[in-house]
Formats: sequence, C-alpha cells, structure tokens
Amino acid sequence: MKSVIERYTKAKEDQQQLLNPGSEIKFWQREAATLRQQLGDLQENHRKLMGEELYGLSVKDLQRIEEQLELSLRGVRMKKEQILSDEIQQLSRKGQLIHEENIQLYKKVKLIEQQNKDLYTKAYGAENHSPFEVQSGLALYDYAPIQLQLSQPRPQSTSTQSSELVWR
Repeated sequence: MKSVIERYTKAKEDQQQLLNPGSEIKFWQREAATLRQQLGDLQENHRKLMGEELYGLSVKDLQRIEEQLELSLRGVRMKKEQILSDEIQQLSRKGQLIHEENIQLYKKVKLIEQQNKDLYTKAYGAENHSPFEVQSGLALYDYAPIQLQLSQPRPQSTSTQSSELVWR
C-alpha cells in the first residue's frame, strides 16, 4: 500500500513539474540521481553475487544470497538440460532419416546387382561363370579384362618417334 501511495505522489509531482519549464531541469536532475542510485545498487548486488565485498553482511544476508545463487543455478541447469534434450531429439530424428535412406540405398544397390547379373546371364549365357562374387558383403565385378601392352617403337616417316599404347 505504501508503494502505491509513493508512486501516486511521484507521478503527481512529475506531472506538475513538467508543466513548469524551470522545474523540468530539477525533474531530470532527480531522475539522473535516481538512476545513479539504482546503478550503484545493481553493481553492489552484482559484486555480492560474484562473492566480492561480502564483509559486513549478516549470516541471514549471506543465506539469502546463497539461495538466490542456487535458484539462478537451477534455472541455468534446467535451460541447459532443455537445450541438450532438444538437440538429442533432433539428432535422433536425423539419425533415423539417415538410417532409412541407407536402407533404401541398400535396396537399390541390390536391385542393380540383380539386374546386372540378369543382363550378364542374357549376354553370355548361363554356362559361363558369373562375374558376381560376394566377398564379405561386397559384390565384386569380374568383367572381361582389358589387356594393355606396350609395343616396340615403329619407325615413322617423320623425324619424331614415339611409343604407342595398343589396346587389344
């Protein structure tokens, strides 16, 4: 109740002072003084919360500061846990999507392997050895090898001679 009356009185004084240009300077000086006092109080409170300048405080005051710090710490921990929980959920969703994509890609690879095997069978017949051998889960393709040989240099009609790569 007391604070309500003080606010009313202050608001009434402020309104009257703003109407008078000479008292407007005094109003702003009082505002500046009030803001300086609030800043000083905030700085002192900050120093106390940081554990500085605790001399002269009673045990009750120290307990109050300790409770404030514990409440603040509890709030910080809750926020941190919430952020980590959200991040874990997001990473789980990403992991599940990647797993599903991996399954789809595995199915596509198996389908392509089967199609290649069928094409090879059609092209070379069933009596030929299949080039698709599975070794430790990976398909190895054994297509007809391309043999490259280096031939002897041939004399050319021009002055430059070079060795050629022959494909057979």
